[in-house]
Amino acid sequence: MASIPEEYHDLFERPTIAHVSTTLPNGYPHVTPVWIDYDVEENLLLVNTERERRKELNVRDDPKVGVSMTDPDDPYRRVSIFGDVVDHTTEGAREHIDELSQRYTGQEYTEANEIETERVLLKIRPKQVF
Repeated sequence: MASIPEEYHDLFERPTIAHVSTTLPNGYPHVTPVWIDYDVEENLLLVNTERERRKELNVRDDPKVGVSMTDPDDPYRRVSIFGDVVDHTTEGAREHIDELSQRYTGQEYTEANEIETERVLLKIRPKQVF
């Protein structure tokens, strides 16, 4: 098991966009930009999504993911992670999307078409960090 080096923790405290790669049923990669969080204590990357979104469906069948982040202020400072989704839960997901929205937009999460939908928190355990 690997963890995110401390010198990269700041990327999770700022509005850094991550790209998450999952595997489609036909074997091709599916890459999508996401807001991301890191639970240092549990060593888990946190991706918040809506139930039935493609990435959420993909990790049900294959929990292996790749995550890539680039420092918005320095494109040569980056981190890439391979890991497994070890849990996907609705518990705390709605509150978590509000926290992420504050970091990324400075406002509560108010996507009109998603306000009533079920949120899912994908918890990713890093296996390799580059």
